[in-house]
Amino acid sequence: MRISRDKVDICRARKKKSVTELAEAYGVSRTRMNVILNQREVSVVSAGRLADALGVDVTEIIED
Repeated sequence: MRISRDKVDICRARKKKSVTELAEAYGVSRTRMNVILNQREVSVVSAGRLADALGVDVTEIIED
Protein backbone atom coordinates (compact mmCIF):
# COMPACT_ATOMS: atom_id res chain seq x y z
CA MET A 1 0.00 0.00 0.00
CA ARG A 2 1.39 3.42 -0.93
CA ILE A 3 1.20 6.15 1.64
CA SER A 4 1.45 9.80 0.72
CA ARG A 5 4.14 11.61 2.72
CA ASP A 6 2.41 14.92 1.97
CA LYS A 7 -0.89 13.65 3.36
CA VAL A 8 0.83 12.23 6.44
CA ASP A 9 2.56 15.58 6.99
CA ILE A 10 -0.77 17.41 6.65
CA CYS A 11 -2.33 15.09 9.22
CA ARG A 12 0.66 15.61 11.52
CA ALA A 13 0.27 19.37 11.15
CA ARG A 14 -3.44 19.19 11.98
CA LYS A 15 -2.70 17.10 15.07
CA LYS A 16 0.39 19.17 15.92
CA LYS A 17 2.52 16.00 16.16
CA SER A 18 6.23 15.83 15.55
CA VAL A 19 7.81 12.77 13.96
CA THR A 20 9.00 11.81 17.43
CA GLU A 21 5.47 12.00 18.85
CA LEU A 22 4.14 10.03 15.89
CA ALA A 23 6.82 7.38 16.42
CA GLU A 24 5.87 7.10 20.10
CA ALA A 25 2.18 6.67 19.21
CA TYR A 26 3.11 4.07 16.58
CA GLY A 27 5.48 2.28 18.96
CA VAL A 28 8.83 2.66 17.18
CA SER A 29 11.89 4.89 17.34
CA ARG A 30 12.04 8.22 15.51
CA THR A 31 14.65 6.75 13.17
CA ARG A 32 12.43 3.80 12.28
CA MET A 33 9.46 6.14 11.75
CA ASN A 34 11.50 8.16 9.26
CA VAL A 35 12.29 4.94 7.39
CA ILE A 36 8.59 4.03 7.29
CA LEU A 37 7.62 7.50 6.06
CA ASN A 38 10.35 7.63 3.42
CA GLN A 39 9.76 4.17 1.97
CA ARG A 40 6.15 5.08 1.06
CA GLU A 41 5.27 1.46 0.22
CA VAL A 42 4.09 -0.18 3.44
CA SER A 43 2.07 -3.22 4.46
CA VAL A 44 -1.65 -2.92 5.06
CA VAL A 45 -1.06 -3.42 8.79
CA SER A 46 1.58 -0.67 8.90
CA ALA A 47 -0.73 1.73 7.06
CA GLY A 48 -3.45 0.97 9.58
CA ARG A 49 -1.12 1.47 12.53
CA LEU A 50 0.12 4.74 11.06
CA ALA A 51 -3.44 5.97 10.58
CA ASP A 52 -4.29 4.97 14.17
CA ALA A 53 -1.21 6.80 15.47
CA LEU A 54 -2.39 9.91 13.63
CA GLY A 55 -6.00 9.47 14.72
CA VAL A 56 -7.30 9.44 11.13
CA ASP A 57 -8.87 6.98 8.71
CA VAL A 58 -6.36 5.13 6.55
CA THR A 59 -7.95 6.59 3.41
CA GLU A 60 -6.65 10.00 4.48
CA ILE A 61 -2.99 8.96 4.19
CA ILE A 62 -2.87 6.70 1.12
CA GLU A 63 -2.05 7.93 -2.36
CA ASP A 64 -4.96 8.45 -4.72
